[in-house]
Amino acid sequence: MDIFYPLQLAADWLAYGVFSLSPESHLGEAVDFFFYDTAKIIILVYVISILSGIINFYLPVERIRDYLATHRLWGLDYFLATIFGAVTPFCSCSSIPLFIGFLKAGIPLGVTFAYLISSPLISEIAFALMIGLFGFKIALLYVLAGSVIGMIGGFVIGKLNMEKYVEDFVWKANATVITAETTRTGLKAALPGIVRESSNILRGILPYIFIGIGIGAAIHGFVPANFFEFILTRLGPFSLPAAVLVAVPMYANPAGVLPILESLVAKGVPMGTALAFMMAIVGLSFPAAVILKKVIKLPLLLTFFGIVTIGIILIGYLFNFLLA
Repeated sequence: MDIFYPLQLAADWLAYGVFSLSPESHLGEAVDFFFYDTAKIIILVYVISILSGIINFYLPVERIRDYLATHRLWGLDYFLATIFGAVTPFCSCSSIPLFIGFLKAGIPLGVTFAYLISSPLISEIAFALMIGLFGFKIALLYVLAGSVIGMIGGFVIGKLNMEKYVEDFVWKANATVITAETTRTGLKAALPGIVRESSNILRGILPYIFIGIGIGAAIHGFVPANFFEFILTRLGPFSLPAAVLVAVPMYANPAGVLPILESLVAKGVPMGTALAFMMAIVGLSFPAAVILKKVIKLPLLLTFFGIVTIGIILIGYLFNFLLA
């Protein structure tokens, strides 16, 4: 039985009972979709944010940062940075303060970019939601894809020796790094702070959730069958890169994008194209580019965006091939 079935019953009652909408109408389908997905995603975001806070409490940022800075790991450091990016609940903009802190701590530029790339691309919230929406196999492929892009992207940037394109103030600034409380105080004492931080995270992304679910509900209820399949495939093999480029200005949190992804797949868009569209929205953020421009110079910024863009497009093509 679906653990969210009670939410579906409540959404049906609101849409078809309280608002007296017809289940066969486009509006009824859209409103029911909005009520159900909004409640489900808000609950998951809040619960998973608390669990992530507890994990981060026992896995302090400073300890990982210092370990990466003082050990030569022959490539394993890229993997560890990518894993750390995957378990930290930061969007592309929120990852930047930690990015600065890593550089100041002496962590190599490539390893730092492996974290910066993977942190927004891989979301534990999106992973949990994708299991419910598409199954464990697709969710696992999503995590593997983000990890590969992060590790390869960081490795390439590291080999290009582009440290000169980091602004001078970064090496001198006292960067503020987001960390968990030390375990010295005990989890019981820290738990109220974790809950408050989870509430702040939810409050911060709530508008993106409403907007994303609203778009997804409109697609689900009103868009004719095969509409997006026609739009995203009309350019043939170039439809996937076109979808990635169109997604860049549409910055949103993964939790808000997944309802759109669900609707696109339901309307016939290939999973690889839809997933590339989602990863471009969360990973190629225009607001993050504006902030990063103050931290790194244009050649490094363009290299970063170019590598991530190519990686997402290639992963999209691979997914379309494997899941065809």
